[in-house]
Amino acid sequence: MDQMKKQIANIITFCRIPGSIGLLFCPVFSACFYGLYIFCGLTDMVDGTIARKTGAASSFGSTLDTVADFLFVIVSFVKLVPVIQIPIWIWVWAAVIAVVKLVNLVWGITQTKQIPALHTIANKATGLCLFLLPLTISFVDLRYTAPVVCVLATIAAIQERYYIATERNVV
Repeated sequence: MDQMKKQIANIITFCRIPGSIGLLFCPVFSACFYGLYIFCGLTDMVDGTIARKTGAASSFGSTLDTVADFLFVIVSFVKLVPVIQIPIWIWVWAAVIAVVKLVNLVWGITQTKQIPALHTIANKATGLCLFLLPLTISFVDLRYTAPVVCVLATIAAIQERYYIATERNVV
């Protein structure tokens, strides 16, 4: 029973993977889409807290969370990008952030021989704002919400680089 209790967070994290895949089969902005989207977001919000509270936080769990987050973001991107108008300046800013994050990833792997899984406050704030974006897009123009996400993501990417360079909280 104690071993099962320690796996609850990983099970919750893992549930985000089939939930994300399920999004691929839902029409965008449908009840099914919103239900799975919110489910995936909630699993992301509670898994780490549960892992810490049960003493089950681990390198494996952190890496699983990173993989599940990545899949959720990619699937959301694939579903949402074709149906929303995104100004070019957002694409450019996002591309710069993506390049910095990719460099961070490669740098982190070469430094630690592991995939860096940084769960900083800036990354969490970025994730929350990015998660809320599709939920607010029907009543708040992207020109107002996207800069907030981009600024937070820029700060998070710079903070990641600093943490990797100083080998703090990398895994």
